[in-house]
Amino acid sequence: MVQSECRLLRGLLVCMCVAPQLCGPLNTVRESLNVTLRRRFMKMNFPINYTIQVHYEEVFRLRNISRLNTSNEEEPLQERDLQDLWLWVSQQGIKRILKVLPERHPTRRKYLSNLQNLFNNFEGSYNQLNPKDEERILPERIQNIWDRLTEQDYEGWKSVTPKSILDNSYRTMLCLFKECFSKEDDNYDCK
Repeated sequence: MVQSECRLLRGLLVCMCVAPQLCGPLNTVRESLNVTLRRRFMKMNFPINYTIQVHYEEVFRLRNISRLNTSNEEEPLQERDLQDLWLWVSQQGIKRILKVLPERHPTRRKYLSNLQNLFNNFEGSYNQLNPKDEERILPERIQNIWDRLTEQDYEGWKSVTPKSILDNSYRTMLCLFKECFSKEDDNYDCK
C-alpha cells in the first residue's frame, strides 16, 4: 500500500514538472485537430463514404482505453503506455491518409503535412521528457497490440473514413493528456 502511494505521489510530481513543457506542443496539435478543420479537410475534400484500410488496432477509441484499463490483469497499465500507443497510432493514421492522397490534393498540402509536422514536434518534446526505459517490460495487453500493429502478414483490416481516424485521435488525446487541457474543453467520458 505504501509503494502504491509513493508511485502515485511520484507520478503527481512528474506531472507538475513535465506538464508545462509538454502542453505547449500538445495544445498546438489540439488546435489543428479542431472540429472545423477536421470537417473541412477530412470530410468535404473526400468523396462521400470514402474509406481507407487500417489495422483494426489503429482505430484507437475511448472504449479501447477503458477496455485496456479494466481488463483483469495483475499488472496495472501506466498512462505512459497508453500515451505512447496513442502517439504512434495517430502518426500512423496520418501516414495512411497521406499515402492515398495525390501530391496536389488540398488536404495534403494545406492540412495533413502541417499536422504531421506538429505531431513530430510533439513527439520530440514527449520523448525528451519521457525517455524510453529499455529494461521496462510492457504489460502483455499493450505488447500484444504493438505486435499486431507491426506484424508483416496482418489480416485484421478495417475500413474507416479519414475523418474518423482524426476524430478518434482528438478524443483520446483529450482523455490521455487531460492535465494539459482546461475543464471547459470538450469533455469525453474517459472511463
